[in-house]
Amino acid sequence: MSDDFARFEHEGWQRVANKYDSTWSKSTRQFIPPLLDLAEVAAGMDVLDVGCGPGYVAAAAAERGARSVGIDFSSEMVSIAKTLFPTITFEVGDAQQLPFGDGSFDRVLTSFALLHVSDPERACLEACRVLKSGGKLGFTIWAPPEVNPYARIIDQALDAHADLNVSMPAGPSHYVYSDEHAIRTAMGDAGFLPDSMNLKLHTIQWIVPNPDFVFEAERFAGVRTAGLLARQTPAALEDIRHAIADGLKPYRRGNGYAIPKAAYIIAVTKP
Repeated sequence: MSDDFARFEHEGWQRVANKYDSTWSKSTRQFIPPLLDLAEVAAGMDVLDVGCGPGYVAAAAAERGARSVGIDFSSEMVSIAKTLFPTITFEVGDAQQLPFGDGSFDRVLTSFALLHVSDPERACLEACRVLKSGGKLGFTIWAPPEVNPYARIIDQALDAHADLNVSMPAGPSHYVYSDEHAIRTAMGDAGFLPDSMNLKLHTIQWIVPNPDFVFEAERFAGVRTAGLLARQTPAALEDIRHAIADGLKPYRRGNGYAIPKAAYIIAVTKP
């Protein structure tokens, strides 16, 4: 990993890997069944989970009878995955330089990992390379704020109260691709059949106990937003905390909050 963004992401996930399951998994795991459905994962397939994190996607594919392999650049994440799912193979590696031969897999899946690599286009090229002809890449990316209430709340709080000019490593957009046309173009450039692309907007509810849970998750259990928050003044942090709480008020449900989070789920086929 030669660039600043790659080092920033790698160091960040090494640091917060043990917080992922208790913080983010209750939302991100909800996107896995529709991802596997859209990618048509079935028994007997060889499946690679890229940016596997704690291994949830690989495990879900294995439950459908696939032969799963997971890879992640964080050795801490890989260690957690091996502990959670000891019968599945997990290894440390780079999504932009996969350690597998051409045409090794029937499916490559990646769940919310493309925003964490410095070159998403290279990662998609690598996914295409290791797929068999007729194989599919299935992936999820966060939908933009216009259709993603959670993203809108966070972005508005940061835009209003954070110093966005603090020094941060340059990386891809948090939403990776701007719209369906951009995604289709990127898939064609990576070697996939653009007309084969299937895209769905999927929205789930993230159940949290209180607004502080969200603020603390963004501050201490993530990487990119956490890096931005770490560079803010105490006064700005309090303003951001209060803005997030205000934004969440419409989603109060009983003793907690049910926050809508939306992502695009995409599947595309290799010629």
